[in-house]
Amino acid sequence: MKTSSNLLSNNKELDDGSPNTYNSQNITNEQYKTIPIKTNYIKPEESYDIIIHRASKLLKNGDFLVISETPIAISQGRLVDEMEYKPSIISILITELWSKYLWGYILGPILKIKKRTIKNLRKLPTEARYHKQFILENYGIKHALKPASEAGVDLSNVPGTQVCLLPTDPELVVQDISDKIRFNLNKNVTVMIIDTDVTYQLLGMKFTSIPIAIPGIKKDLGVIGYVLGRWGKIRGPTPLAVSKLQNVDESINIAKIAEECQKKNNINVETVYDMKKMFNGEITNVTIEMLESIEHTPAIIVRKL
Repeated sequence: MKTSSNLLSNNKELDDGSPNTYNSQNITNEQYKTIPIKTNYIKPEESYDIIIHRASKLLKNGDFLVISETPIAISQGRLVDEMEYKPSIISILITELWSKYLWGYILGPILKIKKRTIKNLRKLPTEARYHKQFILENYGIKHALKPASEAGVDLSNVPGTQVCLLPTDPELVVQDISDKIRFNLNKNVTVMIIDTDVTYQLLGMKFTSIPIAIPGIKKDLGVIGYVLGRWGKIRGPTPLAVSKLQNVDESINIAKIAEECQKKNNINVETVYDMKKMFNGEITNVTIEMLESIEHTPAIIVRKL
């Protein structure tokens, strides 16, 4: 179960609607400078144009505007209540035997997955059965057998028992945003949507487990990609779409730089369990009002120096 990298910072947004740079950490190295873009919580069916507005005075020609997938998907209304799915025998077996015990106690340690992931697998709640059923019905067995972050479905940043799917037509979204920036701001930038699920490389092939990725990255491998990735190299987060044709290695590098900046500007909320701890209660009790009380960093400007 994953959390998206668009979370979170402790500071409230400025009342005047201007870009909030208070307590933001810009990162500069020899090749790139990064600038975090902070907004309120983008609600379902609400325009993502707030990202453009907040970035408008900071963007320069040639910049990359790197956006997390979850705020875009939430804006599109890509939310589903998993409690509407009735767990089957298969989803119960996958949750209780395959994920909790086989991955939590045998495969996880053997394949050296993160200790945090192993710990979380061993304490999977009963509600995970509904999640696995939803994955089974909508993405198939190869994604349901993945122990965590199945099909890129996000369990954080959403209210109640809902989950957020990957964005619809991310290629159209990045083109829409880049066109608006070009026509309204007269600035030529490259827009990218990324997902924190990683891209691996093995024997020269780049691949990811999730269903969407830019050309040059083999996608939709599910648990097969996750297992192969144990022997491969982690290249970085996965670019889902980019508004201008880029070298795939450069796209991944830009995505990785943006993700590093987000981590420095967000509080430590890496899993749905961290989110539960932050709100001092059950994750199913999280409301939109709670999410609105927290400042979000949905995008990062990456600038070549």
